[in-house]
This record gives sequence, structure tokens and C-alpha cells, in this order.
Amino acid sequence: MNVRSDEIEQLRAMIDAAERIVIFTGAGISTESGIPDFRSPGTGLWNKIKPIEFQDFVASDDVRQESWRRRFSGDRSMENAVPNNGHRAVAQLVKAGKATAVITQNVDNLHQDSGVEDRNIIELHGNAQYAKCLSCETRYELDDLEDQYKKRGRIDPCGQCNGIIKSATISFGQAMPVTAMERARRETSTCDLFIVIGSSLVVYPAAGFPEYAKQLGARLAIVNREETPLDYLADVTVHEEIGPSLSYVVGIN
Repeated sequence: MNVRSDEIEQLRAMIDAAERIVIFTGAGISTESGIPDFRSPGTGLWNKIKPIEFQDFVASDDVRQESWRRRFSGDRSMENAVPNNGHRAVAQLVKAGKATAVITQNVDNLHQDSGVEDRNIIELHGNAQYAKCLSCETRYELDDLEDQYKKRGRIDPCGQCNGIIKSATISFGQAMPVTAMERARRETSTCDLFIVIGSSLVVYPAAGFPEYAKQLGARLAIVNREETPLDYLADVTVHEEIGPSLSYVVGIN
């Protein structure tokens, strides 16, 4: 698919001219991989099931077991998903040395699967591909936990410290990861082009990073199928399908 709108050509020129790009991704980049986003009317995950608040998860074993039941019996699209051309385009920019960091709100691991190294990825909302003890941070693989759940009908406390085991994602009401936020702010402060891809830019504090980049003089590009509240700040906005648009911009098939 050849996509050559004026906005896409402008984005291509901005990328060519940039020396240090930071990329910020949201759920929209992964919908082309078959993963539903969270807020789209009628199809978003939070329209189908009420999310469990962090404080409720911590306070109640019954709530924790319900959370694990959902995890192992619900939608498995994230587990089966593979990177699409949007992810591959981002990976190409990182490999070429144009992009120094990928700040992501996503928990699907698809940036890693597309070839971006962990050191270049900043996960603001964690990662759904494994779990951790909230106390000692021992890592647990989900396959092992699912086996335990199938055998026992529950997930037991941490074998190291008896703490609470939780998916390594940031839940509603849970504090944002300090280290990731600090890294994201530092990377944002040094870029000359900040590219938003597939984010509605309504979730703060994460959505504050493009504003911060713009305040410090960086150019801002927003690539998202729908309009965002920060479109007025952008030097260019591309409201097209993400995969075809970005694959054209970076020159991949």
C-alpha cells in the first residue's frame, strides 16, 4: 500500500532531518496485531469488563484470585500477537540510530519481539508477559503460574517471601514506576523530534511527555487514527492506518 499524503511526506522529512528521536507508543500501534485497545467505544477492553483496582487486588485474596481467573480464561489475543509493520518501522528507526528510546504505554512486549533491545524500551505501564512479587520482586513466568492455577484453582503467595504475586503491569490506582518515569523524562528532554504513535493522549502523567518535549523545543509528530487532545501542539498529524503509514515513511515492505 502506497501512502503519500502531504502529512506523511512531511513526517518523512522531519525524521530525515532529526538527530535524536524519541518515540512514544500507545495501544493503537498494536491493534493491527489483533490486540484490542482499552477505550474505543464498543470494542475497548474496559467497555467489556471492569478493571480491578490495585488497592482491591492487594486487600483481598478473593479479588486476586478473580484477577488470575480473568488472566487465564479471558482474551488470549495478546499472547498470540506478533509485531506488525508499525512495530517493525519503530525497530528500524532504533536500529538505524535515529531513535534513542521507545517510551511505551503498552504491556504486550511487541517492541521487544520486533527487535528493539530492552535498553531502548521504557515501559510506563509494565509488561503483561510475566509476573512479580510485590514485596521481593521475584519474577514468575506466566506458564508456570497457569499450570499452578489449573492444578490448584488459585495462585499461592510468593515462595521466597510469602508476598503477593501480581502481573508485572501497572493497574488502576497503582503508582507509576519511578525509574521508568525518570528515564522517560530524561530521554524526552534530549530529543529534537518526539513522535507519538497510536496513543489517544488522555492518560496522565504519561501523556505529559509530548507536551514536555514541545516545551523544550522539540518538534512533535502525532500518528494516530483518531484526533487527540494534543493535535493542536503538533508540527504534523497523520490520521491514517499506522502500519502502512510508518512502513512507507521508513522504507520497509
